[in-house]
Amino acid sequence: MKKVPLIIAAVLTTVLLCGVGGAAAWYTLRPKPEPTPEMLAEQAAAEARKHPPKYVSLEKVIVMLRRENGDTGSRYMAIDLVFKTGEKEEKVTREHLPMLRSVAVRSLSALTPAKAGGMTIDQFAEEINRAYIASYDADKRDKPFSEVMIGKLIIE
Repeated sequence: MKKVPLIIAAVLTTVLLCGVGGAAAWYTLRPKPEPTPEMLAEQAAAEARKHPPKYVSLEKVIVMLRRENGDTGSRYMAIDLVFKTGEKEEKVTREHLPMLRSVAVRSLSALTPAKAGGMTIDQFAEEINRAYIASYDADKRDKPFSEVMIGKLIIE
């Protein structure tokens, strides 16, 4: 008779341990919910706080604008570019500055003074970003920066 409480305790302990083990297995093997856009944005913001972006400047890019019909004078544009990059990619971005200058000049020299005068800063940034994406895609390389921004723009 003294063995009955001991057997009951062993059975209850076994059932309890099986329940805990089953719950742990269910918790680790259950399907994970799909991340929502809000969750992804929060994760990106947390990552950005850990690794703030670096900025690399490319100053005094001088571009001669394309002449329009009947235009005899030369019109120029001066633009300063700022590249947003990560800490690890900063050195590579600096090494690419001569190529980045060339791509910007090639892209912007196709503009006429009238078209350039009617463009917004955002449109200039979009134009240059498209040129950089095309250039890096043609070379089959990854861009070492996330975007290019306009630091200064003068059309003369």
